[in-house]
Amino acid sequence: MVSRCGSRLLHVLGLSFPLPSRRPLLLCPPLLMKPLVVFVLGGPGAGKGTQCARIVEEMDQTMAVNAQKNKFLIDGFPRNQDNLQGWNKTMDGKADVSFVLFFDCNNEICIERCLERGKSSGRSDDNRESLEKRIQTYLQSTKPIIDLYEEMGKVKKIDASKSVDEVFDEVVKIFDKEG
Repeated sequence: MVSRCGSRLLHVLGLSFPLPSRRPLLLCPPLLMKPLVVFVLGGPGAGKGTQCARIVEEMDQTMAVNAQKNKFLIDGFPRNQDNLQGWNKTMDGKADVSFVLFFDCNNEICIERCLERGKSSGRSDDNRESLEKRIQTYLQSTKPIIDLYEEMGKVKKIDASKSVDEVFDEVVKIFDKEG
């Protein structure tokens, strides 16, 4: 007995003879799992980019051991309701949001980090005036998205005011727990 997909494939390959078998011969590709997505959110200077770079290294190692353990990081998205609506419209049924990794850090620490980064990064928006505007935009547009996912029980909150290594230790615990 050959599955319908297998029968079509055998026909395409020019093998139209019946194959003796007690079990169906399944030549169809296995159903692919929907990708699991982790949205990475937090205010400007909370450490999203720094931590994402480290997470990717850990994910590469994990996937080398077990290819089924794969997640996709989306850094700084969705930033607002329009982004979220676009995601839902485009990706509905195609990917599952596993959780939101929320780097929570008070505004003053974020500003100080960005000002320090601005000394060497060359980013024109790493100045106090721009940062205060970016933080207001974050509070008005992005924080409500985090709150929405919080209501769904999908937010993993990390105290991002700690050192880079301490924050990463918390990230590793979350990813280990989530599989």
